[in-house]
Amino acid sequence: MVRCWSSSSIRLRPAIISDVFFFRYRSFSKKSLMAAPPILSLALPSETGRVLSIQSHTVQGYVGNKSAVFPLQLLGYDVDPINSVQFSNHTAIEVKSWFIQPEYLAGYPTFKGQVLNGQQLGDLIAGLEENNLLFYTHLLTGYIGSVSFLDAVLEVVHKLRSVNPKLTYV
Repeated sequence: MVRCWSSSSIRLRPAIISDVFFFRYRSFSKKSLMAAPPILSLALPSETGRVLSIQSHTVQGYVGNKSAVFPLQLLGYDVDPINSVQFSNHTAIEVKSWFIQPEYLAGYPTFKGQVLNGQQLGDLIAGLEENNLLFYTHLLTGYIGSVSFLDAVLEVVHKLRSVNPKLTYV
């Protein structure tokens, strides 16, 4: 545990935070409560922006969030990934072309893992919202495996645009 100070109006008061030391500044104006950037973004500012990336993820291989997050971070973006699925490896896709034999399978014959549903995505977004962490400049989506998940993504878009009307959806 680390003792640090957070400001409340003018006076400073101690706050206990485990393993993290930073100053927390609060303004109680109406404008700051509506679309204030999260505390972490104040401590680690990104000139390029903050990205919420909702895509697939594989343990082995590079698809979805596993292939998007690191390059975006190298470009200076602060990226928060939500995995729409988490699989052991990429799913098998049959490849048919004139130069590959028809029986050839790209990928693997089996995969194991979990699929996030619309309710679970809503729960994650609600947790971010309750902690005032929904200030994003960009939203990036990839694999969407069900109608309920697509409906939840649409709700996320509306929610993020209510916080930041200039949100870029890719």
